[in-house]
Amino acid sequence: MAHQHESIIREPLMTGKDITYAQITNDILLPVENKPNKAWWIGFIVSSLGALLWVVSISYTFWFGLGAWGLNKTVGWAWDITGFVWWVGIGHAGTLISAVLLIFRQNWRNSINRSAEAMTIFAVICAATYIVAHMGRPWLAYFTLPLPNQYGSLWVNWNSALMMDVFAISTYFSVSLLFWYTGLLPDIATIRDRATGLRRRIYSILSFGWNGSLKTWQRFETVSLILAGISTPLVLSVHTIVSFDFATSLEPGWHTTIFPPYFVAGAIFSGFAMVQTLLLVTRKVLGLENYITMFHIESMNKIIMLTGSIVGVAYITEFFIAWYSQVEYEQYAFINRATGPYWWAYWSMMSCNVISPQLFWSKKLRTSIKFSWFLSIIVNIGMWFERFVIIVTSLHRDYIPSSWAMFYPTWVDVSVFIGSIGLFFTMFLLFIRVLPSVAIAEVKLLLKTSSEQAKKKLIDEGHLEPAEVQYYKESLTKYDSIDMADYEKV
Repeated sequence: MAHQHESIIREPLMTGKDITYAQITNDILLPVENKPNKAWWIGFIVSSLGALLWVVSISYTFWFGLGAWGLNKTVGWAWDITGFVWWVGIGHAGTLISAVLLIFRQNWRNSINRSAEAMTIFAVICAATYIVAHMGRPWLAYFTLPLPNQYGSLWVNWNSALMMDVFAISTYFSVSLLFWYTGLLPDIATIRDRATGLRRRIYSILSFGWNGSLKTWQRFETVSLILAGISTPLVLSVHTIVSFDFATSLEPGWHTTIFPPYFVAGAIFSGFAMVQTLLLVTRKVLGLENYITMFHIESMNKIIMLTGSIVGVAYITEFFIAWYSQVEYEQYAFINRATGPYWWAYWSMMSCNVISPQLFWSKKLRTSIKFSWFLSIIVNIGMWFERFVIIVTSLHRDYIPSSWAMFYPTWVDVSVFIGSIGLFFTMFLLFIRVLPSVAIAEVKLLLKTSSEQAKKKLIDEGHLEPAEVQYYKESLTKYDSIDMADYEKV
């Protein structure tokens, strides 16, 4: 019987013939239990070189100070805060997929939530490195904490949006890590039961005594829902607080109330784009086409298209408010973005973030693997340009023309950013090597209701009208993991 909340003609969330619970486990654990293939080694070596570049550039920054970056008296923030906001934004899709879609009982999250959650953890780590690096004296990072009086008359500035960042990011990281690890427990126990020797001991410790009993599953479900409820407000609050870094200032181009929802939409936009970038490669390299299907890819492309449209409206609203306010400084800030010396960054942002996502209105493009992967990269390039435009173009020309200055990045600026990307991919590649990139227990829930073979069984048993069968067959043509020859005689 079909699930009571799901139409029997809905597109399948899992493809393949004669799929069993054992096969699901074997397919997903294949990269964990076997030696990595050539593609993984190539990716790992390249990303490790990037991580090494990050170590070198960060060490150089700590040794010589922030003067190694291209900052000046006028532009005191540039690639550092741009990279920080970019990475925090990328981490948003993980919480949205994990928590919000879980609460709304969207089963299409089951195949992608694990990788998205891991991506969140690694992206927040990369963002935190920018905070520490920008301190100049990272060994004094504990000054951001509420200190006892014996440390002297040093008090945390609770009115600073930067202090809000510290608490928002640390809370977001803690909850996301706990949510991610809680979901991993049944899968770690599965690896434990199949492993031997030292690996069995390690996974036994990591599984926290999971025994698969009814009581254990009940507690697991309860804790997951509680963490989802706690995490859901973080989707809105974290990037709202990040936007306060700018919105609470009096700087033209920053002092605007549209920033909180605008930043949240942009974060989800870039986060889903990065999920696409990672999963489209992962499904191919690890052979997970039956579990990460075209339905998942198209659904994420629809969210990218929606949030990209919201971001586009925000861009237009900024220009309208600048004109409507009749504040000449605000008006000039936006005219300078579009026509000033950084015009190329502004129009790159508009092309990548506003124009390119609209191509997903075409179903053919929306269901194209190559185009989806290409556009996901374009979107994240555009979102980096967005943060660069907001920060640098608002600072480099202030109220006094005599203090106007241009920002030019040094090799250290570029190396820290490229290195952080290498660090991110190194952590992600290690993750898919030692832990399942797809949630085994959650995917198994789809086998009897939402899989291709379950739908095929309903058709064979005559539960569908001919018109419904034809509608269902037409919906399968976009799947690259389904052999349509099986349906020619249906």
